[in-house]
Amino acid sequence: MDKHRCGWCIGDPLYEAYHDNEWGVPVKDDHTLFEFLVLETFQAGLSWITILRKRENFRKAFDFFDYQKIAQYGQDKIDSLLGDSGIVRNKLKINATVSNAQAFLRVQEEFGSFSHYIWKFVDGKPIKNSFKNYKDAPAKTALSDSISKDLKKRGFKFVGSTVVYAHMQATGMVNDHEVNCFRYHEVDLPL
Repeated sequence: MDKHRCGWCIGDPLYEAYHDNEWGVPVKDDHTLFEFLVLETFQAGLSWITILRKRENFRKAFDFFDYQKIAQYGQDKIDSLLGDSGIVRNKLKINATVSNAQAFLRVQEEFGSFSHYIWKFVDGKPIKNSFKNYKDAPAKTALSDSISKDLKKRGFKFVGSTVVYAHMQATGMVNDHEVNCFRYHEVDLPL
């Protein structure tokens, strides 16, 4: 018998693999947190599956999400990204990725790591919701509003409350797996 999964991922093997292995797992690694920040930024206005399908292309195009390199990107690199059909070619989002890498480095300098900074908003442990249907999960919350406001104050772009909440879900700051999903309790277990 198949395991019960959250309804949003059913029917696409890539979506199901992402759901089963990554979504909602608490991420404390700065590199992975930055990768999800970039991907969520590009996802704004698009479907997540579109971004997942281009994820490997994004990795290659953006130096495997090396934020120190990305923070140094000049116009030539930005122009080459604008010509890369393997990614979402949006000038504002590409420029935002460069400025977000710079802001990311500033946050690391101030807090020791981006992880320390972002996880302090949830006191270092995931918020565990209890939705029966994924459609009941909010697109944003008062907390994501607050984090969004703080990120913007620190120079981040394309980090509206909805993008932030999606980032929180992806990186396990909030557990929005359906209560009858096999991952609902699994993501709580230490790796």
